[in-house]
Amino acid sequence: MASRTLRVLVGKPGLDGHDRGAKIIARAFRDAGFEVIYTGLHQTPEQIVSAAIQEDVDCVGLSILSGAHNTLLPRVCQLLRDKSADDIKVFSGGVIPEDDIPGLKAAGISEVFTPGTSTEAIVSWVKTNVIPRA
Repeated sequence: MASRTLRVLVGKPGLDGHDRGAKIIARAFRDAGFEVIYTGLHQTPEQIVSAAIQEDVDCVGLSILSGAHNTLLPRVCQLLRDKSADDIKVFSGGVIPEDDIPGLKAAGISEVFTPGTSTEAIVSWVKTNVIPRA
């Protein structure tokens, strides 16, 4: 039996108004054959988690440039755990200091992509590390 197409939600948590990177990675995911849901700008963690569950996604990619990553990203992971949806893998990209990455991973972020990471590397990581949910 063939596995289903990966479903990826790309979210922009918080007040960050820059979405060029999110749109570029969403397009790269689409071109790689993934089903992509883009939530748009200024989403709360609650809105992102609600959309992820409603859309039955396999993973959530969060793009953040605002500096609020230590608050917003762990909140998304906690809400997924609270809703028994912690099998949805969460990863992030954006301007995130190296020193903050271990804490984000401890909070449940599977991977953090920093500026300069190629879209090919991110797509490859998703293909290798995200398994379609049952």
